[in-house]
Amino acid sequence: MRTHPYAEAVYRIVSLPDGGFGVEVTIPDSFPTTVSKFDTEAAAEVWIARNKQRVIEQNVPRNTFRRAAPKPNA
Repeated sequence: MRTHPYAEAVYRIVSLPDGGFGVEVTIPDSFPTTVSKFDTEAAAEVWIARNKQRVIEQNVPRNTFRRAAPKPNA
């Protein structure tokens, strides 16, 4: 199974020049990008937590086996 690209991401909250906050996301072997704009640092922290949770959920292996349908009564 392939690892999600954001599995090794580093998140850093940054102050924006026009006020508010952004989240700088750095992925190995990529240039950093900034997600913006959050009114508060707390809102940026919530976004980081939710993004990390999404990455975890998308990285969980899916069950490839299906249960057999119940056999009809004879």
